[in-house]
Amino acid sequence: MTLSRQLGSEWPMLAAVAAGSAGFVLEHAALAAGGALLWGLFALILASVVGLAFRIAHHAEVLAVRLGEPFGTLVLTIAAVSVEVVILVVMMTGSHSPTLARDTVFSAIMLDINGILGIAAIIGGLKHGEQKYNLDSANSYIAMLLAAVSIGMFMPDFVPAAKWQIYSVFSVAIMAILYIAFLRLQTIEHRAFFAFGDVDAEAHDMQGSPNWLHVLLLVGAVVGVGILSELLAALLTAGLVGTGLPLAIPAVMVALISASPELMAALNAARSDRMQTTVNIALGASLATVLLTVPVMEGIALFTGARIDMALTAVQGGMLLVTFLVTMNNLHDGESNAIEGMTHFALFAAFVMLTLLGVS
Repeated sequence: MTLSRQLGSEWPMLAAVAAGSAGFVLEHAALAAGGALLWGLFALILASVVGLAFRIAHHAEVLAVRLGEPFGTLVLTIAAVSVEVVILVVMMTGSHSPTLARDTVFSAIMLDINGILGIAAIIGGLKHGEQKYNLDSANSYIAMLLAAVSIGMFMPDFVPAAKWQIYSVFSVAIMAILYIAFLRLQTIEHRAFFAFGDVDAEAHDMQGSPNWLHVLLLVGAVVGVGILSELLAALLTAGLVGTGLPLAIPAVMVALISASPELMAALNAARSDRMQTTVNIALGASLATVLLTVPVMEGIALFTGARIDMALTAVQGGMLLVTFLVTMNNLHDGESNAIEGMTHFALFAAFVMLTLLGVS
């Protein structure tokens, strides 16, 4: 494929640039007018973000095919977490919500494990029956997730208010150590844990397109999502005023935007009978969210002196506990099926219902 044809297929990025330019011009008028203008502009920007998410997923899949596992999914998960961090920083600066980071990380885990893994297992199971993956990868992810969530989101509930800075410094340091160690083990010593079988090298590849172009377009799309998310956050916050809708909706929106490229890539992998890629995406994204987002947010809190609340609520803790129990039960034999996918999807539906009821 020639460079001109490759760039021509990136029309969603050009459309997002046009929509973003119009959005920033009309932002103040929409915020002042409210109603149809505000929600119409919100829908336009949201559609642009979804379009960019499709391109992020595409370029990540191309790189995943060429680089092989686990490097390909690392590109996708780090890109998605970068989007999440950028949006969180923007929204926290505007709202000063001490629980936004916690609610977003919790929502991301629910979306990644119960949403992405559940839906992908259902689709892949209905099409291919039982799908195989490397059991060592699932065990490694779950062990790291349990440790990271315990340190970053369970234990803060027991830290005295006067000593939160000390624990935050410890949390940032240990999370960084965990991620660096896991990254090395995942890509060097235990790389074989995160691969299974042969990947169809032409599944989502495009002949003649250089890797650097896919990396450049992927980074550009991630930056575009971050910029447009600032506008989305402002419009959503204004639109929710006086509606009585749950305050957790912005956190869910952040998680959904950042997880959308992963969802698309995971579903494509499941349809192509590449369940190993799906497992790497779903569990790897959850792990990256905790090990990267939490320390960044804690670092910002230490810098500004304003503590953020990372301790889970009782409902969130219960949902996470059940999620981990179901995940450990389902991912114990190296095979997935539609029945297991339904259990995760049921938990995802419960998460959505609790969010709408404003109790999560």
